[in-house]
Amino acid sequence: MKKTVYFILLSAATFLISCASNTTGIDAYTETLYKPSYASGFEIVGAEGRQSTLLKVFNPWQGAENTETTLFIVRNGEKIPAGFTGQVVKAGARRIVCLSSTYVAMLDALGQVDRVVGVSGRNYISNKYVTTHPEAVADIGFDGNIDYELLLAQRPDLVLLFGVSGASGMESKLLEMGIPFCYIGEYLEESPLGKAEWLVAIAEITDSREKGEAVFEPVPERYDALRAKVAAATSKHPKVMINTPYAGSWFMASTESYVARLIADAGGDYIYKKNTSNRSLPIDLEEAYMLTAQADMWLNAGSAASLGELKSQFPKFANTRCVRNGAVYNCNKRLNAAGGNDYWESGVVRPDVVLHDLIAIMHPEALDENDRELHYYQRLE
Repeated sequence: MKKTVYFILLSAATFLISCASNTTGIDAYTETLYKPSYASGFEIVGAEGRQSTLLKVFNPWQGAENTETTLFIVRNGEKIPAGFTGQVVKAGARRIVCLSSTYVAMLDALGQVDRVVGVSGRNYISNKYVTTHPEAVADIGFDGNIDYELLLAQRPDLVLLFGVSGASGMESKLLEMGIPFCYIGEYLEESPLGKAEWLVAIAEITDSREKGEAVFEPVPERYDALRAKVAAATSKHPKVMINTPYAGSWFMASTESYVARLIADAGGDYIYKKNTSNRSLPIDLEEAYMLTAQADMWLNAGSAASLGELKSQFPKFANTRCVRNGAVYNCNKRLNAAGGNDYWESGVVRPDVVLHDLIAIMHPEALDENDRELHYYQRLE
């Protein structure tokens, strides 16, 4: 009788210990598993003795301060931590809806693009798998016109989304439908390498972080080698103007922005020094003209597909030095029939290729003669 009671008590104690260990609190997830070297918007953490991980995303939209969203990635049947209120997904998500084409490019870089089952604006996406598999990849619509029935029909494991000036308007509906989601904030990164490093966050979701790290690792190596090469080859820094009016305003990037950093790393001198904020600021047409008149070259010339088209759109600018010299380049070489631009898709995960283009434009002498072909950019003729 005593033995029977003993075994019952022992079994009960073992069960309680097991339950306690299975319900580890969220506060236990403090072990840093991946701290980005270039990105500032995410981190991957774990807990001792646990295989599940937590993807933390920081300030995932413009103007966000002290905002953190979390995705708990479940492995080995482990329980959701006590007190956790974020989103939950099983590791190895296979059916993913991408609200940005950049996420498609990241999955493609990981060799996992066949996990994409839904996109927003399929016609504007350049990825070959998406464009050739309309039966497998649904177009769920844009912004306020999302087809939620079609979204639900894709049986997604996860929706990758973004916020612009606040949380996505999709949040409440996704919560109602029980579809997990995760914010991806790569577009807010000012570092070209930081944008690309977000593919490691997506790799964590697909249970392939090691592969993500292996895919990303050579990108900074190639980027830094190119930057060092142009720095050693020249001491001249051409003045660079960017953009054309958008929605009636000519926006100029910050001196710390993605585009300004690329220009500097390619050996150029970004011409607009006034904006030291963390966002693009509008200037009037007269100031834009004065800047363009001083520039040696003009990049990212809006929708213009030729020099004649640019002159037609902005006749006053036709007499500026960079236009007269034909030193106008646009990042629209890889445009699809609907106007989707691969520069904003795969270019985000290939900053070394973008940098190579800009070096070929600004300092072709730094590259071998047979290594000057442009991939994303083209000179307007």
